[in-house]
Amino acid sequence: MAERILPAPGITPETAAFVAAAREGRFVLPHCEDCGRTHWYPRAVCPHCWSTRLQWQPASGRATVYSHSTMLRVEAPFTLAWVTLAEGPAMLTNLVDPPAGGWHIGQAVRLRFVPAEDGTPVPVFAPG
Repeated sequence: MAERILPAPGITPETAAFVAAAREGRFVLPHCEDCGRTHWYPRAVCPHCWSTRLQWQPASGRATVYSHSTMLRVEAPFTLAWVTLAEGPAMLTNLVDPPAGGWHIGQAVRLRFVPAEDGTPVPVFAPG
């Protein structure tokens, strides 16, 4: 079975700090200084209150599977999932290293970085 290589995510001004932290093995999330909420995906304004006073904060890397779908009819099967991060936001991601019993809703998972095709670290989640 072929191993799936993730496509390069591209780096924008909004994601540059995230990628820089990921290259150091750190998982960070954007946090709004005005409304106090954490969000995902990185953007220039808070999606909750429209503030531009954002800062990057360390995150735990813990999450729970909200939903998932495994693509089997491809050369390298893979599982896409929405996970709910311990800090609150939901993240679309890949699940890796499936457990023997398969994936299930509510399953605890932990962050891991894997290199994309260009070497950029990409967040994925594994059982944990």
